Amino acid sequence: MASLLYALRPWIVLLLMIHTSLAKPLCHPDESSALMEFKRSFRIDTDQIRCVYPKVESWPQDGHGDCCSWDGVECNEANGHVTGLDLSSSCLFGIITSNTSLFRLLHLESLNLALNDFNSSSIPYGFGGLSRLRYLNLSISEFSGKVPADISRLSRLISLDLSSEWASLEMPNVENFVQNLTMLRELDLSSITMASPFPHVLANLSSLKSLKLSKCGLHGVLPVSIFQLPRLEVLDISYNGKLSGFIPEQQWGNPLKSLSLGGTILSGSLPSSLSNLSQLAYLDLQRSKFMGQIPASLANLTQLSYLDLSVNNFTGDISHWLGNLARLNYLDLSDNQLSGQLPSSFENLTQLVRLNLSFNNWQCEIPNSLWELKGLGYLDLGRNNFSGTVDLHKLKNLESLLLDFNNISFVSKPEINATLPKLSTVSLVSCNLREFPRFLGYLKGLEWVDLSNNKIGGSVPSWMWNGSRETLMDMGLSHNYLTDFENGHINLPMLTYMDLSHNLLTSFVNNQINQSLPMLTYLDISSNSLKTALPSPPPLAVYYNISNNFLFGEIQSICRARSLVILDLSINRLNGGIPSCLGNMVSLSILNLGENKLEGMIHHDYPKGCALKIIDLTNNRLQGPIPRSLANCSMLEYLNLGYNQMHDRFPSWLSKLTKLKAIILKSNKFHGPVETHQNQFNFSNLHILDLSNNGFNGVLPSKLLQSFHAMKVIVSQDQLEYIHTSQRLPQSLDTAIAIVAYDMKLMNKGTEREYSKVPYALMGIDLSNNKFEGCIPDLVGDLKSLISLNLSNNILTGSIPPSIANLTVLESLDLSRNKLSGEIPQQLAQLTFLSSFDVSHNQLSGPIPRGSQFNTFGTSSFAMNEGLCGSPLPKKCTAVGDNIPLPPSPLKEENDNDSIFDLDWKVVLIGAGAGFFIGVVLGNLIIDEKSRWFLYYSKMMAKRWKTPRRHRIIRSRARN
Repeated sequence: MASLLYALRPWIVLLLMIHTSLAKPLCHPDESSALMEFKRSFRIDTDQIRCVYPKVESWPQDGHGDCCSWDGVECNEANGHVTGLDLSSSCLFGIITSNTSLFRLLHLESLNLALNDFNSSSIPYGFGGLSRLRYLNLSISEFSGKVPADISRLSRLISLDLSSEWASLEMPNVENFVQNLTMLRELDLSSITMASPFPHVLANLSSLKSLKLSKCGLHGVLPVSIFQLPRLEVLDISYNGKLSGFIPEQQWGNPLKSLSLGGTILSGSLPSSLSNLSQLAYLDLQRSKFMGQIPASLANLTQLSYLDLSVNNFTGDISHWLGNLARLNYLDLSDNQLSGQLPSSFENLTQLVRLNLSFNNWQCEIPNSLWELKGLGYLDLGRNNFSGTVDLHKLKNLESLLLDFNNISFVSKPEINATLPKLSTVSLVSCNLREFPRFLGYLKGLEWVDLSNNKIGGSVPSWMWNGSRETLMDMGLSHNYLTDFENGHINLPMLTYMDLSHNLLTSFVNNQINQSLPMLTYLDISSNSLKTALPSPPPLAVYYNISNNFLFGEIQSICRARSLVILDLSINRLNGGIPSCLGNMVSLSILNLGENKLEGMIHHDYPKGCALKIIDLTNNRLQGPIPRSLANCSMLEYLNLGYNQMHDRFPSWLSKLTKLKAIILKSNKFHGPVETHQNQFNFSNLHILDLSNNGFNGVLPSKLLQSFHAMKVIVSQDQLEYIHTSQRLPQSLDTAIAIVAYDMKLMNKGTEREYSKVPYALMGIDLSNNKFEGCIPDLVGDLKSLISLNLSNNILTGSIPPSIANLTVLESLDLSRNKLSGEIPQQLAQLTFLSSFDVSHNQLSGPIPRGSQFNTFGTSSFAMNEGLCGSPLPKKCTAVGDNIPLPPSPLKEENDNDSIFDLDWKVVLIGAGAGFFIGVVLGNLIIDEKSRWFLYYSKMMAKRWKTPRRHRIIRSRARN
């Protein structure tokens, strides 16, 4: 019998297997149908960045078969109901509606639709009907709108992840949403807009192991009780920029492994009790308001692998705790106030991959143990005052080296050729280098180098290019003392970015940049001593700056670069005409040819869609009119044609360029009236207008001034520190943005001043040295943000409008050398920022205002006005009433029966009363000259107010 059973054993096993498989229930047809219907409601988009594998494509087209065996589907083995659906990263594209077949899967316990693309649709209402759900993940799937409240009815939820990437989801009432989810262990609502105080109800969820509320717009105070959740392992509330609070000093009994508080305004010092978090592996406090010394007890966090304390205000020494954190692979302490010594035990940090200690206050020597970190891939010690010798030969994994603003030297070893195969980025700005580091000549993978602000002299050695000719992308040698290139061509065919600015370079070998560097897209050789013809730019260049040199000859070779975005040839000795090809460079955004010897006319063929934002042709020998085709450059913000010989009428069509912030046409031969009755202007964004030193005539252009809407609103000093334009650079530099500040010369306070950066709040108008006539219009007082106004050297007549007193931030006012008459309005004494004032060489009369800034102006401000009197002029005001104080704001006239009489009479009564009081108190007061004047003044005023005609005279003066 035994032998028979043994012989039948394989068949018995097979029968048992068949029985088991037959006993296992198949997927329910209604659920299989629901799954197929859900599949058909989407299309598969494999181009999605998050697409990994389209699971539903493996499902049978006809829907036949056991759905429990389909990819991503999980069933209950006892009853065959679908209990789990995982379609994460499945390339789904479409919209989930509220009648989706998904909601017919009533036995679902786990649902994961993360990392798909639901086309910015709303999360549909209906998830609350899946009452058995314990795990729900809809994260990073391009949902938008409000999170439906019915999800909060899923009281069995253990894990809920609705996190987003772009803050496109909203949850207006977090407290109500969360309070029913008492079984939660994991909650991730990152990047969901809440704009509410931190929900205190979360501190009651004692089962929480992971809480992530990053980038939610939370504000208020973080409750300390959140740190006391007994099972909490992960807490991430980072980048809630208005969330305040502190880290409490407590026993820290929870098993916290990851703590992210960066990007908040949490403040205070770090408690030493943090060292009790023995399992802590991840600590991120970057970009917050923490301060004080980092406690030495951090040495006890021996499990720590990630530590970021950057951009805070930590002080003191790190040498007492850092060397003990042997598991660290990421350390960033940059942008603090750390000082003292670096630990000598860097060799203990054998797992360190990224180290950033930049922007601190260290003034010590770099310990040799740092160069033993063989796994280091990123090292930034920049912006300190480190000293010592750099020895890189053991750093075989190093990819980025940034040592800017230190005082260092380099060890040169023969074996370095084989030890830095990955180094691609080197930044050695202002390191007091006097020669090229020899190791640069052996780096075959080098992509980015900056040696600016050093003291490197002599020639660029040929060995610099030998080892790096394959992939070098960025070479910066600025601020040095180089004199020339030597030994033939620089053969770097893959080079796309090179910066040699601010050196003393004098020449290039054969002057053939375009042949030596055919792939170059970014080239900056500005601020050197190049004495040669303009080198032809590489054909693919998008950025070409060779300004501030001694280049000569014509610039026709520029036409070989058809993709230019930024071109700066300014401050050279270039001559000839401006090539017409510049008008055909549709990508050109910044054009600066200023301060050369260019002549002829500006080309007239700027096409529609012209991308120019800045045109600076100042200080050349250009002639002719401004080409009307510039109206096609709708992005133009800055136009500077000053100091040329151009002749034309004012181009009123420029007002079509509504983005213009500065127009400078000074020192040319422009002529004629600026406006006629047909003109309509719209310079709503203009900050600066300079038409000085031309031949413009006619009345001051009121319509033009009226259109300066940006000048009518006082600008906060905090708004955009400088006027600039930004330009994204294309192709391989698609992550680079060039910031170009406006650069101009302006008359300010009687002196021409060069602005390499123009403050955003600087609003100025200069119409001086023309032939404008007529009166200064009252509407000039509407330009309340004016800092500088210069109308000097014209033929203006009439009086100075009192409305100028409305220009409360005015610092410089020049009305000299005109034919203005009448009195200087007393209201101008209210201009407390006025530091430069000139009304000399006019026909003004009456008393000079006193008080405030007027007490600081010298006689030259008022000279050659025979009728003026009072300090600082030697002529005293002797006529009765010449120094009568005027009402503070008579800009709006009252009718003849109004209260000016009453107001002046009250002033006299107050003065008389004060005099009577002094007389009673002091007894027989000795009457000096001032007392006689006061008594005489009071007596004469009393007589005036009895005479209606004299009253009218006083009112007339008030108007003037």
